[in-house]
Amino acid sequence: MTTTQQRTSVKLAGRVLYLTEDQGPLKAQLYDKLDVPFDEGQKLIDNISTDELTPGWVCYYYDETLARYCLVGLRGGNIKVDAIKNGGFGLIVSGVSKGCGSSRETAPYSELKAGVQIVIARNIEKIYGQNCQNIGLLTSTDFSLIPRLVRGESIPIEEFTKGLDSIAAEIVRHGGLFAYNQARLAGSTVPPAVTTAARPMTLCEKIIAQRAIADAKTGKLGIAAVKPGDALFVRTDVRFSHEYVTPMAEALFRMGLGENATITDPASVFAFRDHLTFLDRIMPEAHIKMGLREQAASLATVQEAFTKKQGIKLYGEVERDGKLVGSEGICHNIVIEDIAEPGQLVIGTDSHTCMAGALGCFAFGVGSTDMANSWFTKDVRVKVPESVRVNLTGTMSAGVCAKDLMLHLLSDQFFKTGAGIGKVLEFAGSAVRAMSLDERATLTNMAVEAGGFTGIIEADEVVVDYIATMRGTDRKKLRAQIVKADSGATYCKTFDIDLSTLVPTVATPGDPRNGIPLAELRSKLGQVRVQIAYGGSCTGGKKADMDMYASVVRKAIERGRTLKGVKLYIQFGSQRIRRYAETMGYIDLFEGAGVELIDPSCGACIKAGPGVSFTADEVTVSAINRNFPGRSGPGQVYLASPMVVAASAFLGYVGGPEEL
Repeated sequence: MTTTQQRTSVKLAGRVLYLTEDQGPLKAQLYDKLDVPFDEGQKLIDNISTDELTPGWVCYYYDETLARYCLVGLRGGNIKVDAIKNGGFGLIVSGVSKGCGSSRETAPYSELKAGVQIVIARNIEKIYGQNCQNIGLLTSTDFSLIPRLVRGESIPIEEFTKGLDSIAAEIVRHGGLFAYNQARLAGSTVPPAVTTAARPMTLCEKIIAQRAIADAKTGKLGIAAVKPGDALFVRTDVRFSHEYVTPMAEALFRMGLGENATITDPASVFAFRDHLTFLDRIMPEAHIKMGLREQAASLATVQEAFTKKQGIKLYGEVERDGKLVGSEGICHNIVIEDIAEPGQLVIGTDSHTCMAGALGCFAFGVGSTDMANSWFTKDVRVKVPESVRVNLTGTMSAGVCAKDLMLHLLSDQFFKTGAGIGKVLEFAGSAVRAMSLDERATLTNMAVEAGGFTGIIEADEVVVDYIATMRGTDRKKLRAQIVKADSGATYCKTFDIDLSTLVPTVATPGDPRNGIPLAELRSKLGQVRVQIAYGGSCTGGKKADMDMYASVVRKAIERGRTLKGVKLYIQFGSQRIRRYAETMGYIDLFEGAGVELIDPSCGACIKAGPGVSFTADEVTVSAINRNFPGRSGPGQVYLASPMVVAASAFLGYVGGPEEL
């Protein structure tokens, strides 16, 4: 697309769908073809996640078939296959926080291919919004546009570029990222130079400034400074994807650059077979009859062929005693163990890419289109985000850990109202430096649950020692790469938290931001009976988490407790973590207590392995990072620390180790 073909205005072609909490009007719009009048006072559904837009099983598709399944996971269960596609909708309207959750580009793609031109919501989540821009789906938070669109007005494209940085605005005008990059590479459009004068910078700002592409022709990197709102392209050090997303990105790569396109610097690109490893174990019969088992298996096949063709390192499945037993590791755990280093810029096709921020690198999730473009250009666009400073002091009490801290922090109104969307969470203070790397990784991993851009912690000797010991990397080199925030850097908000004041905390079903002290939960709801206790995922499957599970299981056995009526699953984040558990004697301890152990994979966290619920009345207490509706099955999911998860399994209700 040339600059003369840029969009200058848009006119609504189709109906408006208001995603109302009241299921009556919603069904009337969908199936009776009733056009509901615009009403500012009507209650719209809030916090619609990408898991509801395109549930996990829908993501086995990566082409226009996705249009058939748009929004089939929406709470209430009233949006059926083809309902959006056949409804003739051009505009979808919802409440606060549209597109929270995973970075899956299938979500906006399903809307676009179902005929939707425009999405309007009170807040648009960062990754979802960027994915919409990349594929040409217009978004806005301006509800005054609705009556104008309904009247048939031709709306200037500037209404949809308000508040966007200059690059994002140009991408919207061009109708998507590929068209924009074609114009950029042809020289017909040039990103404006960043002219910010030298200033004290936050941790992420400094890394962005170092990795900024100062001259696209020569490849020169580095500029004097950046500030929030600056838009630019930055050079990546690490790019990775997993089988859930690689096929779609590969299809976009070929579509945009030709069948023979090759990846630039494949040594810095990685792929993982880690998300659907155990899908066969839990796939419902209805999905098997739909042909989804074969469709899901094709994702790994397509990824393997692509990586061989392009010379990309693929972390695949592991064989033990002649049998395939699981993945080498979840991508986020492996990136920390094997790949990322302090000061680097890391992108991955998964929202929890931010976990690598524990190493002092700027790591964030991107969509399929961003990844497909970066495979060729090796760069990615960034709008410099504002940073939130989280200063941690004091010492945690027994039975409290980093997961409790994050559930406490996420429950703050700043995050619950969406004010944290797109912000960096920069953790600092004496208490952070005293934490193990695994506990730091819990903090950065869950930054995205705040709607955040990423989480980051300044690297120190803990990080240097870990990488040097794990990989044999030169310590002097690692120390030279450490980036530190400047004194006097500007933060949009600061939290000062004394860890000694924290208590065991859980998040009630529906959202990770529903944090409540465990004692308060008990006083309000009494004993919340559980049927499933799941310890695993990138967040809850680390070495430190294994230590916590083991401490509680050992205590339960000593107290004569057994797993009566509760299924306890513990899943390892990587094969290294499994070997650690074996060395520590945890394997025998867990198996002796009746725990079901699972080899590394994403698993139940994304409804793709043992530990999922199968009925709506099942209750799970889980160490995963998010509990959006339907994410781990139709049941209710309470988020908790590894210690509360293990204790609850032996208690039969959501409770802590002190109750054993």
